[in-house]
Amino acid sequence: MTPSAMAPEEATVPLRPTSAPAVALTPSPPSLARANILRGGDALATVILTYALPLLVLTSTGSTMLTGLVFAAEWIPRLGALAGGGALVDRYGAARVFRTANAGRTLLTALAIPALSTLPPDNAAAIAAVVLLGAACGGLAELSFLSAETTGADLSRRAGPHAHRVQAWQMGIDQGAMLAGPLLGGLLLLGGGGTMLAVVAALSATAALLHPAPTPRPQPAATAATAGLRTGWRTLRTLPALGVLVAGLAASNFASGLLQASAPITVTHTFARHPATVGVIWSAAAAAMLAATALCRRLIDRFSLWPVGATAAALASAACLAAALAPTLPLYTTLVALLMAAEGVMGVVLRTMRAHLIPAHAFGSTLSVTVLLTMAPMPAAGLLVAAAPAHMLPALVACCALLQAAALAWCFAGLRRHTLSAPHTPLSKEPTHS
Repeated sequence: MTPSAMAPEEATVPLRPTSAPAVALTPSPPSLARANILRGGDALATVILTYALPLLVLTSTGSTMLTGLVFAAEWIPRLGALAGGGALVDRYGAARVFRTANAGRTLLTALAIPALSTLPPDNAAAIAAVVLLGAACGGLAELSFLSAETTGADLSRRAGPHAHRVQAWQMGIDQGAMLAGPLLGGLLLLGGGGTMLAVVAALSATAALLHPAPTPRPQPAATAATAGLRTGWRTLRTLPALGVLVAGLAASNFASGLLQASAPITVTHTFARHPATVGVIWSAAAAAMLAATALCRRLIDRFSLWPVGATAAALASAACLAAALAPTLPLYTTLVALLMAAEGVMGVVLRTMRAHLIPAHAFGSTLSVTVLLTMAPMPAAGLLVAAAPAHMLPALVACCALLQAAALAWCFAGLRRHTLSAPHTPLSKEPTHS
């Protein structure tokens, strides 16, 4: 479950007024159409880099260790950006942070193009440039995402009774980027790493230039990010059911992250196919997830949250285990798509329950902590792939699938116990057989 498919709308930490508020740059909200274009360009650039940079290293060096290292390098800075990004958006405004993040990504990708175009692909300097580019752009991507979420929330408030339409558009754009990004990234790599980076630079520059310029207006200073994280951690410790839920999400993210990080190696070493095939696999998986999340509302209405979530968890674990042992590429592709579809449904269930469990007075800070904990397994999965020999990866994924199954069984059993002890929760809603 990739962070782009599972990341929730981030709530900002409440602001504390001061006697002399600072003058901050806050966004002049763009129209819905322009906001959708901005979010689409930004999300597509992020997804292309996320999937294409590990492929670029694998095709250049053939090293599974470096492939896993790049995957981890992309994700570790995202955790730091998530911890402090909300405070930056509160202090400087979503428009300024969004424009700065995309301008920074434009500059970085443009500077990396000569290194990848003039140096041999397996040159140490070119590899170092890719690793550093992945780390820097990973942090910038999280900042631009938080900014886009803040702008979307503002547009939703202005839309009044039509707020759900704004959110539906933005969720569809994110899923569309997940669908098109891996395939586009794989195809662009056929023209070389420079071509791929040029397209990412163009998308980022367009997003930075099209966003309306920020306008100054008085705004109170933001609460320190560390204080918000401490509040969230204290809240998490007092809610055992929320802790069980976060553990289940983290286990699922670790298994899917391991499968994602090892996919380029599996495709090239096990199935002897071109690395661009990975883009096709993940695009098919994103399409399956998009369809599953669109259909799961009817399933939840009919059978309630707990049965749907538990069934999806069982399917996700079984699909992950089977994908590790798949003997052919078509079967592998089908199982990865099934895994992502099941994780999409399970994600809707767990996020719904999480929204109910977190108290409103500490929602933003607690949500930041839970997202940090559920995203942390992603770089760990990349480091594990970097350390493991290529021939051991199928067995490693299979073992993690079994651990995932045990963790999710424990998670949903714990949530079921919480349902019985607190019958007002959404999980206890009686199914509607209509």
